[in-house]
Amino acid sequence: MSDTIEQDMIPFFIGSYCAAADNGIYVYRLDISTGALEPVSAVGGLENPSFLALHPTKPLLYAVIETAAGEVAALSYDEQSFELKVINSASTGGSPCHLVVDASGQYVLAANYGGGSVCMMPLRDDGGVEEASDFVQHVGSSVHARQSEPHAHSINIDPGNRFAFAPDLGLDKIMMYELDLDLGKLRPHTTQPYAETPGGSGPRHLAFLPNRRLAYVINEIDNTITAFNFDESTGTLQTVETVSTLPDDFSATSGTADIHVEPSGRFLYGSNRGHDSIAIYAIDPVSGRLQTRGHVATGGAAPRNFAIDPSGNFLLVANQSTDDIRTFRIHPEDGSLAATGHVAEVQAPVCMQFLRTSTRR
Repeated sequence: MSDTIEQDMIPFFIGSYCAAADNGIYVYRLDISTGALEPVSAVGGLENPSFLALHPTKPLLYAVIETAAGEVAALSYDEQSFELKVINSASTGGSPCHLVVDASGQYVLAANYGGGSVCMMPLRDDGGVEEASDFVQHVGSSVHARQSEPHAHSINIDPGNRFAFAPDLGLDKIMMYELDLDLGKLRPHTTQPYAETPGGSGPRHLAFLPNRRLAYVINEIDNTITAFNFDESTGTLQTVETVSTLPDDFSATSGTADIHVEPSGRFLYGSNRGHDSIAIYAIDPVSGRLQTRGHVATGGAAPRNFAIDPSGNFLLVANQSTDDIRTFRIHPEDGSLAATGHVAEVQAPVCMQFLRTSTRR
């Protein structure tokens, strides 16, 4: 890859729902001046490699295999051609929907929506994933029909790489753990084993603010976002407020999906499936409270996931039901979004992950 391409084009990876015989993980480039999307490579042989996570320092990619007998697959990629190769896979003990690699690069953590559990999996020197060194079964239920049992919907590590947080849609709780990186264990948080969201809310994904003092959880069932004060020294969460992701005059069925903070920490975004929009908020950096700045249609249906490029210039939306990815330019002053008109056709896109600059030459 030439220096010009490195400077103007940012690689990113796409996970999708697919049959094992089809391509399921794609590499594209984003033109950071125009928002245009360019295909680079793809790999098949994996069924439903939906959610992805990148290794913090090595050219390695991890994908959940979202099936009943779920696994995490490890892949390597060439840093020049971005051709992908599968290394191996290992069971998560459930049907996984989300994963993350810890900042030390020693472990993958996965959340099993089916079965309602989380696990911690060591990584080999070659990047391959080993059988879980720890497995934690969630227990309980909540008030909505979808909440008769636990459904761990994501697992997230704090910026200091000391604590793990697993929003469980079935429990209306964010289960909280202390990371034992020496023994590969998820220890129950000693002072706050969980934080709660409103009854029937269905917590799904979590995002930390760059200042490390605030965290936000998007709730799928009741279409809300809950803001928390985060104490980095103790790894605890204290509720600030819960706000809607939908316009006041919208009454049809919708469910949220993804949540991200743009790099400056001034704006927060959440995706609505049904309303098919991105909700935009300004963040009060002191109180953490959110001011709604409006909604932008995603140009497709069921925006399962979206991603913000490392420069903070563009937001990319994966519309799962219309098989497309669309780019929007982020206004630096007010956080508003403007469609660029650039579209990539990708079958059932689920997740996008931008390449971290530390792994680029």
